[in-house]
Amino acid sequence: MDDYLIGVLSNIGVISFIALSAYLLLLTGEISFGQQAFFAIGAYAAGIATALWGWPLALALVWGAAIGGAAAVLVGIPTLRLHGLYFAIATLAFAEMVRILFELFRYQITIDGELVGPDGADGFRNIRYIFDNNIDAFQFLLLIYALLAVVLLGFVLLERSRLGVIFRMIGEDETLAGLQGVSIAHHKVLAAGISGALAGIGGGLYAHLTTYVEPRIFDVMLGVHSLAYGLIGGLGTALGPLLGVLIDIGVLESIRALSGYRMIIFGGLVALLLIVRPRGLLDENVVHKIGRFWRRISPWARRPGLNTGNRNNLTGGRP
Repeated sequence: MDDYLIGVLSNIGVISFIALSAYLLLLTGEISFGQQAFFAIGAYAAGIATALWGWPLALALVWGAAIGGAAAVLVGIPTLRLHGLYFAIATLAFAEMVRILFELFRYQITIDGELVGPDGADGFRNIRYIFDNNIDAFQFLLLIYALLAVVLLGFVLLERSRLGVIFRMIGEDETLAGLQGVSIAHHKVLAAGISGALAGIGGGLYAHLTTYVEPRIFDVMLGVHSLAYGLIGGLGTALGPLLGVLIDIGVLESIRALSGYRMIIFGGLVALLLIVRPRGLLDENVVHKIGRFWRRISPWARRPGLNTGNRNNLTGGRP
């Protein structure tokens, strides 16, 4: 496979994690401009774990996800009572605080006669795990998409679970959800923790993909884009944010004729879709229609007795 194509696909896969983290918060009705903070925390945590502590990559990614999730919970607890613009500003302020802290953060040790580790604004170089362990670009691409497939499977299970229904209930009408006995605070903190962990995994993968990170990478535009991916792709399914990433990175950035106008086109597309399709391209209505069409053409959905069984389940066995 062409190296350029591998690079583009790898970038799409990594950014999909932060897009999914913002999407999960959108399901609960919260707009976050700060997911880049947890992406950065995961990148630095996983990079330090492999480059300085000698941990295996799998353990380092788990560490990055855990630290990202813990940080998101710590942010979520004091911001529970904030809504809308206030919550968005709070998350943006936290993300900028994290970026500035990483500009001041220095933690280096000497390895083979060379200083390795975060060096403030100069960044964190020599995250060379994949090179030291002879993992080529295509193998790392497979790792990224294997983890992404696991996350998507988790979202499929979430959507079919009571927890997923509760998240959407909170997003639709928080007051009504509370009247139904839902613990709003508990579930919002849980959603924040999961979203932070997702961003942390993406950050860990990004650090090892590029072998170098610096605070300027994790600026406000990364947070804006991660939020916009779900708004463009749609909030009806976890595939929506991935569609948004594909449109932005896979089309606008990878096509050289459009790359110079990427921000203009992307911003215009977001503005247009917010007016025409406020829930994105793959909104709940589209997903329902696709599901209904699939059930109509799928041989599994047309098995004899399947519809009767479902009807009996709904009627308690009565004819």
